[in-house]
Amino acid sequence: MGRVKPFRHAAAAFLLSALLFGPTASAAAAELVVIVSAKSPLTALRADQVAAIFLGQSARFPDGTEAAPLDQRLGAPLRDEFYLRVTNKTPALLKAWWSKMVFTGRGQPPAEAADSAAVRRRVADNPDTIGYIDRTALDPSVRTVLVVQ
Repeated sequence: MGRVKPFRHAAAAFLLSALLFGPTASAAAAELVVIVSAKSPLTALRADQVAAIFLGQSARFPDGTEAAPLDQRLGAPLRDEFYLRVTNKTPALLKAWWSKMVFTGRGQPPAEAADSAAVRRRVADNPDTIGYIDRTALDPSVRTVLVVQ
């Protein structure tokens, strides 16, 4: 009988994780879009190009113009979702990545804005800035260059 309890606990833990992280959680996920200013000539980017810009591996858009990434605030669920879906990095992996980049002098993390509305306003005002927002925050001042899958 003592062997049954660990199995029950493991089964309960599995069921709980399936409920927390299964289809229900992903169905509630925000629709993320990567944006640039409507004044920018850029019309589309691939996910790997966006990842390179946000991870400090590239400081330029494909057309050669400067790219200034703008993050959501640290700890924002949208930020965590963006990095997981675009760069395949969890918050812990991202923190380690930037610690290494800063320590070796190869880069600084992107500037931050408070929320999707703040990101949209700053991106709209600067054609060199790129950000990501919830699709519901879109307006004509910005252009979607990638729908995050």
